[in-house]
Amino acid sequence: MNELLPFVIIGITTGSVYGLAAMGLVLTYKTSGIFNFAHGSIAALAAYAFYDLNVLRGLPWPVALLLVVVVLPPLLALVMERIATRLADATATMKIVATVGLQLAITSALLAHYGSEGLPFPAFLPVETVSLLGIEVGIDQLVSTGIAATGALAFYLFFRRSRLGVRMRAVVDDPDLLSLSGTGPVAVRRSAWLIGTWFAAISGLLLAPQIGLDALLLTLLVVQAYGAAAVGLFRNLPATYAGGLLIGLLTALATKFVVGSETLAGLPPAIPFLVLFVVLLVAGKRRLVEVGAQLRAPVSSPLLTPGATKVVVLVTLVVALAIPLVVGAKVPVYSNALVFVLIFASLHLLVHTSGQASLAHAGLVAVGAASFSHLAVGAGLPWLVAVLLAGVIAVPVGMLVAVPAIRLSGLFLALGTFGFGLLLERVAYRTDFMFGTTSTLEATRPAGFASDTVFYYVLLGFAVAGGLVVAVVNRSRLGRLLRAMADSPTTLTTLGLGVNVTRVTVFAISAFLAGVAGSLYASQSLSATGTPFSAYNSLVWLAVLVLFAMARSAAPVLAALFVAVAPAYGGGEAMVDWMPVFFGLGALLVALHQAGARRSGDAQDADARDIGSRADERIGGGSAAAERLAEVTAANTARNGSGAPDGARLRIGASR
Repeated sequence: MNELLPFVIIGITTGSVYGLAAMGLVLTYKTSGIFNFAHGSIAALAAYAFYDLNVLRGLPWPVALLLVVVVLPPLLALVMERIATRLADATATMKIVATVGLQLAITSALLAHYGSEGLPFPAFLPVETVSLLGIEVGIDQLVSTGIAATGALAFYLFFRRSRLGVRMRAVVDDPDLLSLSGTGPVAVRRSAWLIGTWFAAISGLLLAPQIGLDALLLTLLVVQAYGAAAVGLFRNLPATYAGGLLIGLLTALATKFVVGSETLAGLPPAIPFLVLFVVLLVAGKRRLVEVGAQLRAPVSSPLLTPGATKVVVLVTLVVALAIPLVVGAKVPVYSNALVFVLIFASLHLLVHTSGQASLAHAGLVAVGAASFSHLAVGAGLPWLVAVLLAGVIAVPVGMLVAVPAIRLSGLFLALGTFGFGLLLERVAYRTDFMFGTTSTLEATRPAGFASDTVFYYVLLGFAVAGGLVVAVVNRSRLGRLLRAMADSPTTLTTLGLGVNVTRVTVFAISAFLAGVAGSLYASQSLSATGTPFSAYNSLVWLAVLVLFAMARSAAPVLAALFVAVAPAYGGGEAMVDWMPVFFGLGALLVALHQAGARRSGDAQDADARDIGSRADERIGGGSAAAERLAEVTAANTARNGSGAPDGARLRIGASR
């Protein structure tokens, strides 16, 4: 038992901090309907701000701490509240994309400015030890646990008994009724965001002395609070804090039992995401209720006519064929871009066609890369056979990712897939089935196509074939089902069409394309490693794809050029480091723009309804108001691409 006590103490210390961070996360979600994926990056930002003020600028640690805890959180809370208010009219996918983009921007900016190497964090708490139950415990550990536990208890009492706490609960239940009582919901939500950012900042300051200053690691450590929030079903604050303690204990104890095993070394940090994934699956839709209005994506008309689209596709293909003749030594750069075209095409099928927010896509590509190496090099199969089989092997993994899609939707689907992607990275990547403990596998190119120029055309053929597959799916009955599912899955079910089968099918097709892309990525680089396929890159890919969402079917090509080609012409390493910041901010701006467009469209619809009601009050239907109603209806028809109501647009040719 004494052997376990040190791990128990460590688990309670870190678990308390996880619980505190998770309570702030749950609070902001309950009051605003926005699940803040940037919660971890705010914690990292606070830790780096303390380091900058104390170490780089020489301020005494109490002054630096005061600035970070008292000045920084209100500024961040104000920004977050304004973003959340603008996103109130956004779709679930855009709400996810906005905060994912913000997390990407903050974390990438910290990495670009301070470097990716870990920095020593100044210890501002006493580091002496005291004896507790025969175990030497650091005073800083006791203080951290005390701060987190006291903060959690004080906040729970405040939320239940104070006047502002009652108002926070009221803004969750009925903000309009709260407005009638003379209290503005905006002020209440702003206070909630202030508390949430406080908790995030304190969590970052308490965790940084234990792990050092690493932006990505700090972000992912606080992301482990997602599991604690899931234990509380994203609404119960005491259960959320208890979930943090549970996760801290399980993680610490797992560290003891996996000592000496390289394969299982990634299990302890993956436990919070395992808890997240299991809780989401077990709870299901009935117990997990999303806060805020669940809106559908707007129906937009094509940017180009079919004839113009064919011309653009033909010109693009001609340019692609001529690229090796004009770019010289940069042919490998464009070869990588062709691989990313296939990656983004497979993700585009999920996100834009079917409306499924998947954050595990990098894991599917990694499965393809590892499988290709085992088949082509390990088993000695012909190159093309190995590529196609790698795609087939990725299909059951994609169908496994689809399991959360059957039981979840919107935010909880994104969290479930993100947890699954992190589990793949932390546990599966280290196994012999994937990259193993060596982390790098050999890969080959087809015989006779080894040169960069010739292999470029091989990749071009796969990119064109992948684009054709996506185009065929979009124009088929399956494509109509997918678009209908994105628009209204409930109505689709009412019509007697299988939503679950449709979801599994689209994940399977997307996984096959992603697996093929992974094998081509490995073949292009002549090696297969898990480094390019971290779960964090799934966030980057989603942000970049959304950045070019307005281009519709051309989005995968533009996204690939932006990711693979732009850095080669972007002005050096510094520009490459800062590019993810632009990706994240761009995704945030796109989400805000779409929310603003929806708000504007809803206002036009409200005007139309008002005009219609006034027209009905008049005798004879030929009044000027009725004519104005017809004009507005025609304008809305042109804007939506169809004058039919939602139910009519969901017939999907079922009678054909």
